[in-house]
Amino acid sequence: MKLKYLLFGVALISLTSFSNDNLDTKYIKATKKSNAIFQTSDGEKLIAKSDCVGCHKLDKKLIGPSYLDIAKKYPSNEKNVAYLSGKIIKGGSGVWGTIPMAAHTSLKKDDAKSMAKYILSLKK
Repeated sequence: MKLKYLLFGVALISLTSFSNDNLDTKYIKATKKSNAIFQTSDGEKLIAKSDCVGCHKLDKKLIGPSYLDIAKKYPSNEKNVAYLSGKIIKGGSGVWGTIPMAAHTSLKKDDAKSMAKYILSLKK
């Protein structure tokens, strides 16, 4: 029994003694890590925390239009930011179909503007 433990200990020590220094480095491929940092805007954060995601998706029509479709329809300017932020707060219907968008009256005007600016920034 003591011999089994002794052999196990020797095997364990010999296996753990290998390090990267002992390996032939020509067979190891180095991979470059990406230093990309994804920053989210205030508008994107507000949308993620709100009930918008129940009706809108980034690139697919759900109940309402996708954010990309909205960005394609409206050029990014102050007039459209004001219009869309008003729609976010007051709600509405008829522009994208008969299903009405719910009002978000508790939303601050600046937050609605941040959301609208984010959506309009998605235009490719």
